[in-house]
This record gives sequence, structure tokens and C-alpha cells, in this order.
Amino acid sequence: MPAPLKTVRRSLLVLSAALSSLALTAPLALAAPSPTPTPSSSASPSASPGATPTATPPANMSSVGGARLAQAGTQVNQAAGVPVLPKDLTARSWIVTDAESGDVLAAHNPHWRLPPASTLKMLFADTVLPKFPKTTEHKVVASDLAGMGAGSSVVPIKEGESYTVRDLWLGVFLRSGNDAVHVLSHMNGGVDQTVADMNAHAQDLQALDTHVVTPDGYDEPGQVSSAYDLTLFARSGLQKKDFREYCSTVSVKFPGETTKEKGKSVRGTFEIRNTNRLLSGDSDVSVYPGIAGVKNGNTTNAGATFTGVAERGGKVLLVTVMNPEKDEHNEVYKEAAKILDWGFQADGKVQPVGELVAPKNAAQASAQPGATASGEAGGDTAGTKSATSSTASVPTAEEDGSSGVGIALAIVGGLLVLLAGGVFLVNRRWPLPDLVRRRPRP
Repeated sequence: MPAPLKTVRRSLLVLSAALSSLALTAPLALAAPSPTPTPSSSASPSASPGATPTATPPANMSSVGGARLAQAGTQVNQAAGVPVLPKDLTARSWIVTDAESGDVLAAHNPHWRLPPASTLKMLFADTVLPKFPKTTEHKVVASDLAGMGAGSSVVPIKEGESYTVRDLWLGVFLRSGNDAVHVLSHMNGGVDQTVADMNAHAQDLQALDTHVVTPDGYDEPGQVSSAYDLTLFARSGLQKKDFREYCSTVSVKFPGETTKEKGKSVRGTFEIRNTNRLLSGDSDVSVYPGIAGVKNGNTTNAGATFTGVAERGGKVLLVTVMNPEKDEHNEVYKEAAKILDWGFQADGKVQPVGELVAPKNAAQASAQPGATASGEAGGDTAGTKSATSSTASVPTAEEDGSSGVGIALAIVGGLLVLLAGGVFLVNRRWPLPDLVRRRPRP
């Protein structure tokens, strides 16, 4: 398809999707969402009493990114020359996308709001990581570790010991340490402040399926996200150099406890290894070729969840898989690998069924807020603006107090400005240059 025609087609897709999503997305911005209950073999310490498990997606889902993404079931443009999707996918929700162009190659219930488990830590990292230089040291006190859920995954972080911010982020990504999350949250002003920051950032990213209750992804009533939103979090996080480093690290020596040896204080170390099995491998899962992150999770309510990014031949794909129903060891990674394989085979052949939307403030996003020019944490972001001044953020009801009709007019008007101003959202690309430079795997 000629480039101008493709641009027009995708422009119309964005406009159509936004119009059809008004009835769905506007209410999402006004009220905290409720999760679709999921079957559980054992009660979570925080499970909502009286919930009825169901494996049926809701009739109405968000159409952010395209009208087809609101439909239940698998969405793919199966045409001549397009490989057939794997037949044995059992996940309740999944999506595979081009990480740079934002094209959604195929999806299955991508806007189903489900418990996210520790994949929510991607939003936590994307929100908090830019606030502290990685060399900053912090001595842990008892209150930093308070409030973690029973049975939480830990690094472990020890009270009375000092850690650099880099140490703490490695604990978050490699060990999915809720203790590291809580220490960083207290550095950020506390858990409540961090949750508020995360919810605000999710809105900025147009991740409207997401409602955060706890920053670490621990099961809590009302805490939900979607495969689509988790992919948005990963895509945004991967713009940051430090995020890319942490999520792609396989193993590292972590600071241990300080002991006395011959009258001298000696700090020990221990190895922590990434629990992302497509990155580190396992007995029944090989390291996926070109894998470079991102984050996995597993809780009683969420089941297994995973978002991964991989590069092959210059093409970078993102995959998110939520709650496979097939009860086999490492099933979430096996299904993710199959979907990635399909995505690389389908590249250049399949027409997208939707797209990953850009943040509300696309001009600010293009300047990579919270990062320096190199994408490192702790950059000065004050007053950052882009020359793309024609882009306009879409107001929510909280911002202007308007009715649903007013919101609709504002969205339509904003979209017309976007489409007239160079179609920034439609044609945006987020190149990820150093994903192709792999470090040797241990």
C-alpha cells in the first residue's frame, strides 16, 4: 500500500476508534474500575469476598487503539500469505505489537481488565525511576518495609543496610522484590503518594483500563490492568536507558548483610537471577532469541502474566500474555514465545488491527519526560517542551467538569487538530537503538 494511502487509512482508524470509544473510555476516566473475578485455587489474603469466578470477557471493552480491539475473541487480519496463529493459545488475554511503529499485529481480548500481578511494576518503574539518580544511597529503616502483603516476593532487602537506587531497581526487575518497591515508594513520599503518581501516569499514557491500588502488583480488590495497557507501560519504560538495562539484566551480585570479621565491617554479596524465563531460561524453556526484557508476574488472582520485548532482524516486537488457562509449568512463557514467533513471521505481511496510542501529551512524550538525552534516570525535566505544539491533550471530566457530550466534542476537536498537525500520533515511532546490542548470556 502506498505510504500516503496507508497514512490516511491509519488516520481514519484513529478517528474512528476514538469516536467509537467515547461511551467506553469516558466512564473509565470517571470511576475506579472493578476487576473481572478470576478463578483461584486458593484464596488470596486480599481476595474480594463473594466474588464469582468467570472466564468470560465482558461484552463492552475499551476501543482505545482501534474499534476491533474492543471486540471479544481473537482479532487478526488473516489474509493470503499471513501465517496462521498458533492453535494452542489458552491465555485469557494477549497482544503482539510492533514496539516502534505501535502497530497491533494481532490480539485476543486485549482490553479485558484483569489483575496484573507484578507486571504492574513496569508502570511503577516508568513512574518513579526518573526521580532518583541511580547512584543515590538510601539506608533502610523499618517503616520502609511496612505494609507488604503476606507471602510477598522479596529480594531480600535488610533493615539497617544501605543500598544504591540502582541496587533497588535491580531487586525490582530481577527478583520482583516487593520490599525493594516499598523502599523506593517511601523514598517517593510514601505508598499512597506513589499509587497516586502511578494512576496519574497511567492516565497520561491513555492506559484507561488500569487502576492501581498497590505499587507492587500484589492482589488487591479493584486493582486491574489489561494486556493493552501493560504493553503501553513497557513501551514507555523502554524509552529510558536505565529501564532497558535493568529489565534485560540476567543476573547480578547483590549487596548482602554487613558482618564483623577480625574487627572490620564486611559487606557480603549474593547472586540474584532474573525470574523472566525467556531471558534467563529454565529446564523446559530456552532463552528466547533476541529477548531484552521486560517483566513477569504471578499471583493467586492474576495467574501468570508476562510482557516481553524481543528484536530480530531490526524488528522489535512487544508481547503481553495474561493468565493462560493451560496448567503447565512456564506456560505463560511458552505461549509468549509462540506469539512472538508468529509476529516475526507475519511482519510485513499482516495488516494491523489497531495501534498503541501515544500519551495524551504527545509533545511532552517526544521529549521523554523524566530522562536525560541519553535516557538515563534523574534528568532535569523542568519546562521541557516540544516543537510539535499542534498536538493537544484530551481533557477528562475531572479537568473541565464537562458532560459526556462536551467530552466528545473536545476529543473530536483534539483529534482534528492532531490529524491536521502532521498526524503525529499516527506516524510516531519510538526507536529502541540499543536493544540490538546484546550482552553475552551467562
